[in-house]
Amino acid sequence: MPGRSRGRPPKRELQREDRTAARAAEMTNLSDDGALRGPELPEHEWHTRTLAWWDTWRRSPLAQTFTPVDWDYLADTALLHTQLSNGQHSAAAELRLRICKFGASPEDRLRLKVDITDEVAAAKAEPRVNAERKARLVAVANA
Repeated sequence: MPGRSRGRPPKRELQREDRTAARAAEMTNLSDDGALRGPELPEHEWHTRTLAWWDTWRRSPLAQTFTPVDWDYLADTALLHTQLSNGQHSAAAELRLRICKFGASPEDRLRLKVDITDEVAAAKAEPRVNAERKARLVAVANA
């Protein structure tokens, strides 16, 4: 039909924001300092895998943000971890739901807007520019 444009009209300038930069600004950046945080597990017959799991959480950079209430919730979650490790598979779904709230997977940390940086790995990842090699580079003209 004459006079009708195709598609939606372009967005106004104020609506054209860089969402990637906005998301990056909202992220909480944590670095691994290796500190041991949080309480010991209370007396119980814990599975050895649960004790290792608890120690991993205590050393995690995420533990920097945990409140006493979070540690209580995680201790209750440790009971489910022991049950699952002892063969009670009915605890698996609840355990998965609980640990995702703490940011156990990369996807969970994106949802929580938490970024963990490993300074040692970041230093290794920085490209090293060999000045001598760079000086030998020659631009190629288009033919």
